[in-house]
Amino acid sequence: MRPHRPGSRCAILLALISTIVVDLAPAADPVPRIARVGYVDPTSPSTGFSGVTAFWTRLRELGWIEGKNLIAERRWAGGRVERLPALMAEIAGRNVDVIVTYGTPSAIAAKKATGTIPIVVASMGDPIGSGIVTSLAHPGGNLTGLSLGWADVGGKWLQLLQEIVPRLSTVAVIADPSSPMSQAVVKELEEIAPTRGMKVRFLPVHDPEALDRVFKQARREAQAILVPADPLTLQHRAKITSLAARYRLPAIYPFLEFMDSGGLIAYGVDSAVLFRRAADYVDKILRGIRPADLPIEQPSQWVLAVNLTRARALGLTIPESILLRAEKVIQ
Repeated sequence: MRPHRPGSRCAILLALISTIVVDLAPAADPVPRIARVGYVDPTSPSTGFSGVTAFWTRLRELGWIEGKNLIAERRWAGGRVERLPALMAEIAGRNVDVIVTYGTPSAIAAKKATGTIPIVVASMGDPIGSGIVTSLAHPGGNLTGLSLGWADVGGKWLQLLQEIVPRLSTVAVIADPSSPMSQAVVKELEEIAPTRGMKVRFLPVHDPEALDRVFKQARREAQAILVPADPLTLQHRAKITSLAARYRLPAIYPFLEFMDSGGLIAYGVDSAVLFRRAADYVDKILRGIRPADLPIEQPSQWVLAVNLTRARALGLTIPESILLRAEKVIQ
């Protein structure tokens, strides 16, 4: 008979326990099954936010690689808000795991298209005021993402214009009246302007063909313009900045993308930051977190950009106080 060896039994028992523990331990954040992401852009591939590239880059960093474990269904509305409901319905019918978009009109169209598929909105104006959600902290339902939180920004836009344009008394706001965000911005500006000794003149534009006429009117009735972001203005921003230059109208814009087309000044949020964060939300949802449990975030960092070349062409001198605050200065 072989002698009893307690050490051998202990070793076998420890090995069994270790095997059980390894089997029960969670994997180190494995990427789940192949995911299908539906992306609906209210503009076009060439005129959308530059930050969209950051969205797909961030997904790759998180392990979601198109052609390997990610299938992307992409659609573009070409700046036509009326196309959004049909595009959202089409994407919802493609058996996607999550719908990604940006803008308040897109968010509303997505909510109407599906009440079950998770929706991540990279940026929207006022989701509570627009009736998209009832709470930022607890959005509930199937939609989450990022809100630009335009409250109080309108006053900042007017202040910057006053610092740049001498004897400014009237600002023309050029926007699509069908955009909920534009409506909210105009309302806020009309309330704030009198407190700054100014007037706001809202000039609605329904299609790009009307832009030239609207700018002619702005030239007669105002000394500067403000262009809120909506699908139409984003889609045609190159034409808008060109018309502002032709009619010698100082203009302020809400996104840096307008500066790439020759804009004078922009004060807003870096779209790359928004879209990278949206990718984080998509990753969480694909790994099992409900959109109802993801609070709608608001950006904390705003970016000021100034185009000195455009300022000189308009005969304007940008105050040193603005240049010192600007994160981006185009010489």
